[in-house]
Amino acid sequence: MNGNMTKKKDSRAGFTLIESVVGIVLVAIAVLGLVQMFTMSLMNNVRSDRITAASFLAQQRADALRNLTKDELNTLAAAGSVDLNADGAADIDSDELLDLNLDNHNDYRRLTEVVQVGPTSWSVHILVFTPEQFGIARSQLMAGPDTHRVRANYSTLISRG
Repeated sequence: MNGNMTKKKDSRAGFTLIESVVGIVLVAIAVLGLVQMFTMSLMNNVRSDRITAASFLAQQRADALRNLTKDELNTLAAAGSVDLNADGAADIDSDELLDLNLDNHNDYRRLTEVVQVGPTSWSVHILVFTPEQFGIARSQLMAGPDTHRVRANYSTLISRG
């Protein structure tokens, strides 16, 4: 072998500045994608939590209404509220703001509509909304719950023998 023909190894082998910058950019893009997925996941969890709480509030109201007498259901249907313990304050109201975590900020708005459909039967419609709908008129919310992003929409029939 001829000594002139042998190749010398380059002692400066390694990454160039351009290769390093490209690598950093690729890692940054991957991390940004993960951050976006995390943010979306967090938003979906909050939305799920609101829907679950609203569904619970609607079911809770329906259960309370099932325990009312015929006279109490008629009063609620006619007046929009009923005083169960005769203290002068409505115990069940057809439009109420609820503060679930007791932080002096209302979390939900629950609308209840009770309509007598027979001598011993009542149709019940319960809607639960988040704070974004607090300023909207009850009639608008009842007429178009889906256009106002209702969180729970519950209907049932109550009858007494």
